Amino acid sequence: MSTDKSALPADYIAADELSAVLRLATATMEESINPGNGAPNKTENTYKDQAGLPQPTGDADGGEEGGISKRMLKKMAKGKLKEKKEKKLPNPPKAKEEKSGKPEKEEVKYEYKSNLPPGHKKDITGEMPAAYQPGYVEAAWQDWWEASGYYSADIKRALATPPEKKFVLVIPPPNVTGSLHLGHALTSAIQDTLTRWRRMQGCVALYVPGTDHAGIATQSVVEKKLKKEEGITRHDLGREKFISRVWEWKENYGNKICRQIRLMGSSVDWSREAFTMDPRLSKAVVEAFCRFFEDGLIYRDTRLVNWSCALKSAISDIEVDYEELEGRTFLPVPGHTKEKYEFGTLTSFAYKVEDSEEEIVVATTRLETMLGDTAVAVHPNDSRYTHLQGKRLLHPFNDRRIPVVTDEVLVDMAFGTGAVKITPAHDPNDYGCGKRNNLEFINILTPEGAINDNGGPFRGLMRYDARLAVEKALEDRNLLRGKADNKMRLGICSRSGDIIEPYLTPQWYVNCDHMAQQAVDAVRSGALQIKPEMHKTTWYRWLENIRDWCISRQLWWGHRIPAYFATQKGESLDRHDQAHNDRWVVGRSLAAARASAAEKLGVAEDQVDLWQDEDVLDTWFSSGLFPFSVFGWPDKTEDFQAFYPTTLLETGQDILFFWVARMVMMGLQLTQTLPFKTVYLHAMVRDKNGRKMSKSLGNVIDPLEVIGGCTLDDLYRKIQEGNLAPKEIERAKKAQREDFPQGLPECGTDALRFGLLAYTVQGRDVNLDIQRVVGYRNFCNKLWNATRFALTYVTDLVPTATLARSLLSSPSSAPAPRDLFILSRLFTAVKECNQCLEDYEFGRLTQVLYSLWLYDICDLYLELIKPTMNETG
Repeated sequence: MSTDKSALPADYIAADELSAVLRLATATMEESINPGNGAPNKTENTYKDQAGLPQPTGDADGGEEGGISKRMLKKMAKGKLKEKKEKKLPNPPKAKEEKSGKPEKEEVKYEYKSNLPPGHKKDITGEMPAAYQPGYVEAAWQDWWEASGYYSADIKRALATPPEKKFVLVIPPPNVTGSLHLGHALTSAIQDTLTRWRRMQGCVALYVPGTDHAGIATQSVVEKKLKKEEGITRHDLGREKFISRVWEWKENYGNKICRQIRLMGSSVDWSREAFTMDPRLSKAVVEAFCRFFEDGLIYRDTRLVNWSCALKSAISDIEVDYEELEGRTFLPVPGHTKEKYEFGTLTSFAYKVEDSEEEIVVATTRLETMLGDTAVAVHPNDSRYTHLQGKRLLHPFNDRRIPVVTDEVLVDMAFGTGAVKITPAHDPNDYGCGKRNNLEFINILTPEGAINDNGGPFRGLMRYDARLAVEKALEDRNLLRGKADNKMRLGICSRSGDIIEPYLTPQWYVNCDHMAQQAVDAVRSGALQIKPEMHKTTWYRWLENIRDWCISRQLWWGHRIPAYFATQKGESLDRHDQAHNDRWVVGRSLAAARASAAEKLGVAEDQVDLWQDEDVLDTWFSSGLFPFSVFGWPDKTEDFQAFYPTTLLETGQDILFFWVARMVMMGLQLTQTLPFKTVYLHAMVRDKNGRKMSKSLGNVIDPLEVIGGCTLDDLYRKIQEGNLAPKEIERAKKAQREDFPQGLPECGTDALRFGLLAYTVQGRDVNLDIQRVVGYRNFCNKLWNATRFALTYVTDLVPTATLARSLLSSPSSAPAPRDLFILSRLFTAVKECNQCLEDYEFGRLTQVLYSLWLYDICDLYLELIKPTMNETG
């Protein structure tokens, strides 16, 4: 900014900054919430330091014109007028309830129509509606802003600009399968507010949009579509044809999110829109995998994973939901014969000691897993079992003789009988015991969740049907010792609804130890800021106790792993045998992999057979590269040099580890640079009762339903078209009837963004009452009326960068005391707004803006000038 401020008072703010805050106010319209009762609070701005304001020259009393006494004018000039009115801000008005009796006067609906194609500046020469109508007000602007290039960033300018004058932000890429919910809307509101603010400050600002290919979610959607419409599976099509179908689905149905982002008013640069399966980003994925492998960070191993039998794939921790069971509970399980199966019970049974009349009683919540038991563990100091240590027990359903082993790590002598059945291939704790005691690992399940050949007489039964059969067989053999209720935490696949199975299978892993330590050090040194700071504790706890990351998924849709099992012509080896792990090679292309394999085997390339791993990479792998892959990495593109590293990563606190930490680790490892300087984590958006948003609860709201309005029947229809069970559909409909009996009225983008930001207090979840957002629309109406009043008299004003300074210093246009008063309020509000944005205090920001507009401008200043304007107008 070029304005010389040396001759102006210390609290003066230049007109372009003033304009920035005014535009921010009209672009984000926010209101504050009282932490105690949810009501807005008037900001505590006394604005006492008025002494430095320039005084008007000449006889510019100005007060008598409006019928204001000199005493009142003096109070205004000293900033004391408001002290008599000091009070809390009123609650935003709620939507009017229907009344019996007189029908309300129907509002004339305005619809913006233009003969010009989208992208032309909106024609605002017609009559302004008497009241604020969001659809009319917001129409056409986004298309024009985009077409005018206001959201793009110039590379040449960026290359010549120092980092502190750049603001670069990449959107957390939402799943291409879904639609944005209110949590995404909060993300969008915060990110766009910060981006517009920095852009208005003169920074080179870039806000990059994108979507994630969402491997499991997308494949599931297309598979269900194929089954429903054509009665076929992906296996009927084959891999290549199925992937083509997924791309076809993505092109036809995967753009809903982009439309939502536009309607949310986000100022993203659509020319840089990224998709994690684009060729450019796919190249980055292959490069990252190869570099990690070459650096010894990626390896293959057989371990327990979270397994979804319905998906026949390993899944990540974030895709596992948990249900707390207080005791005996019946739940449905996909792929099974019965409607529901029993969970939340502890079943006790006996193992007979070989060549003895003695027995050891053990208990389990997963009775079918006893088919894979390879030991019973006791504590080495438990005198009850000292004489049985090293003895053998007889498995009742096969010829297996299982040992009694000691394990002080796993066994609690005071719990139950003090003896624990060990199934190393199907339980994480037992897995560790199996490793410590060199036990056999016996897998009893097929990938689909049926009992395999190791299950003896129960072979072919689905696992929970086998549970019932095993219980009956134990009872018939007089080995069943009872059943009791048991509190437990049950893992459920969020994609399929299936019960998660710990499953032993070969997978690809990333050794994260060194990268995690780098990420910890970055925060401890202050190089990376995490806000709010309370999340640092979580950051340290996760990363200092990190486990190796399973990155392979048994899917077809996604980035296929660039790893190949190499054999010589005519050679036959089991690629699942860990003894042959040295036969795996990687390559950036098939030709590169063949050359590497030939060198490893010491043969000519034409003597090499390669088999590419059929698995794909975890979606989080490509998402972790997003801050630099969107700019062309690994190539040194102009975009990469101009915009990487980015400035800020803003997202929900729930993916601090799954996404944020991995971006930091991968950025440091692959680019030797932090991908961003600051992480800001906003709270979770819950419903007004504090419940997590859930489709089955009927409280998941599409932002577009709030922006444009939605009838109750439309809400019902959306639930009906989903994948909920019939009983869940009825429960969701009942909840919607109670919360939205009249549906959702049209609120507009501004009111929604204001409402979300107004609730945002660092560290607190957002318990959002949609009816309060309806009240924020009334605040927009207040601003609309103020604008209509101003435009009645202001018709030919051409603002300049030095407008405020000129008005304050010109003898011919000396401002009246009331004008000095409102300018003082405005300058102070500008300062406070800038500070709030610097500190990520969005709730406080809304308080400042609300107070300025409602109390200072609308309630006071406009009332003071109305008599004068009416006389001169």
